[in-house]
Amino acid sequence: MLRIAVPNKGSLSGPAAEMLHEAGYRQRRESKELRIVDPANEVEFFYLRPRDIAIYVSSGKLDIGITGRDLLIDSGADAEEILPLGFARSTFRFAAKPGTAHGVEDLKGRTVATSYEGIVEGHLTEHGIDASVVHLDGAVETAIELGVAEVIADVVETGTSLRNAGLEVFGEPIMKSEAVVIRRTDAEADEAEPKVQQFLRRLQGVLVARTYVMMDYDCRVEQLEKAVALTPGLESPTVSPLHNEGWVAVRAMVPAKEAQQIMDDLYDIGARAILTTAIHACRL
Repeated sequence: MLRIAVPNKGSLSGPAAEMLHEAGYRQRRESKELRIVDPANEVEFFYLRPRDIAIYVSSGKLDIGITGRDLLIDSGADAEEILPLGFARSTFRFAAKPGTAHGVEDLKGRTVATSYEGIVEGHLTEHGIDASVVHLDGAVETAIELGVAEVIADVVETGTSLRNAGLEVFGEPIMKSEAVVIRRTDAEADEAEPKVQQFLRRLQGVLVARTYVMMDYDCRVEQLEKAVALTPGLESPTVSPLHNEGWVAVRAMVPAKEAQQIMDDLYDIGARAILTTAIHACRL
């Protein structure tokens, strides 16, 4: 049975459970449940603190897990990312009072406060910067005001809380994070590998379904090349001859965000298109 770690709370928890449900897996009904079994899919889910998931997976006690890329890197665990999931996106950056620093090279000899010392220390080492890193749990913005540090490193979304604290971001982003599926490094030879690949295929199917819609349209044969250039699909569109000579029917997957513009472009070359459905499954 495949053993999977899932976030039990925070911004990762809800979207992860929703994606797993869309992928056909049973999910817990109450937040107090810490473990459930899905016998139909031969999967056992363990609901854990997102920050601990990489440690459990790297130990080999669990086969795979869903956590944040930032938490994976910060943990230093012997685990690797195998599939990005596209939700819980964030950017990790340095911030300080205006004029304090302009880039990572200005941090030499400074003190940086953060909740993610693993990420920060690795980034500073990568750039050859000798600086002190202080670990704080949450609300790192106050570290500068209270004199604990001169610079902070934290997740930045809108930047509103930083501006309210009189701080501004500087330099290039330290990293960009999102929810990811992870497993122990070099675990491909495990007996669970076939089940892992099945799990990944299902999640990839959900990602495709959220991104694409199916479009059907008719067009003249002489306009087919132009039409197909507008709707190449994931591999290639399906083209079928119609009863009316000189006409074909085309079915293709198109990006949902671009669907309306594509319909307009098809109309301009004489094709008539409709969106038939969102995609619920796909061959990968």
